[in-house]
Amino acid sequence: MHRHLLPILAVAATLAGLPATAQEIDEMTSAPIIGASLTDRFWVQSEQDAGLPGSMVVFLSEGTMLQDSCWETYRLSNWQMTGEESLSWQEDTATIEADIIELNEAELVLALHLGDEIVEKRYAAAAVPFVCPDMPR
Repeated sequence: MHRHLLPILAVAATLAGLPATAQEIDEMTSAPIIGASLTDRFWVQSEQDAGLPGSMVVFLSEGTMLQDSCWETYRLSNWQMTGEESLSWQEDTATIEADIIELNEAELVLALHLGDEIVEKRYAAAAVPFVCPDMPR
């Protein structure tokens, strides 16, 4: 079956009240997924500098990553799983590699390999609704 038809069939099955199988969903994604809790949800960085809301990240199951914050312009990047507990993405000309330290419905902890340094980033599942506060200029 053609890869392009699978998303259409899954949507049609869902609309018809038939759930898409895990295999169909897996075949529809270009990036392997660890679980539903990593992809297709908003993660907000837990550590906050000077009381500012943390940066946000979304790993879309189709292989696009959205990074955003209340004070910076968003970034769209390609991402992929590089192992069962590791992933990578592009930022400008650099490839960022990260290990997944913790992943559950409420928390995501990544260890980013930044040159000789490993930086831990902690994220919490975003509360909805969320609106960025007015930022001082």
